[in-house]
Amino acid sequence: MDAVRKEKVYTIVDIDALPEGERAELIDGQIYYMSSPSLTHQRMLGRLHQIIANYVESHKGNCEVLPAPFAIFLSEDDINYLEPDISVICDTSKLGEDGCHGAPDWVIEIVSPSSKPRDYIKKMLKYGTAGVREYWIVDPEKQMVTVYRFEKEMMDEYSFGEEVPVGIYEGFSIKV
Repeated sequence: MDAVRKEKVYTIVDIDALPEGERAELIDGQIYYMSSPSLTHQRMLGRLHQIIANYVESHKGNCEVLPAPFAIFLSEDDINYLEPDISVICDTSKLGEDGCHGAPDWVIEIVSPSSKPRDYIKKMLKYGTAGVREYWIVDPEKQMVTVYRFEKEMMDEYSFGEEVPVGIYEGFSIKV
């Protein structure tokens, strides 16, 4: 008789039970612990957040631009919980004190060596099927920005220093 190994399925209750200061994401019931971000990561995060928030504010936009840590509950289940680096949510009825319930319009992840497989594959699939309109993967090591425009079923890559057009805002681009 073959023994079948069953992986434990974690839930948001397990995320809530993490010790103070410990961060993790939950994808399909599997916990992925998050390490402390690097200085480069934080500088990029801060700058991108500032550029996007300034654009939204100067154009009287109704979208919220929220940096990590901010909880995203993509679906009604209790086995998925994400904390993207930047979330842009235009339907503010999705927002609650505990996070965003539903898909943000635009998500940006700044990858680290340990998060690459998760960001490039698992999260890309999750965001694409949940209704995220645009997903950026900013890769400091490769000096590339990979942009998924799910509504148009498009994927483009840009080198750092190139203008990256923002799909959810016509006429807006960012030089990473």
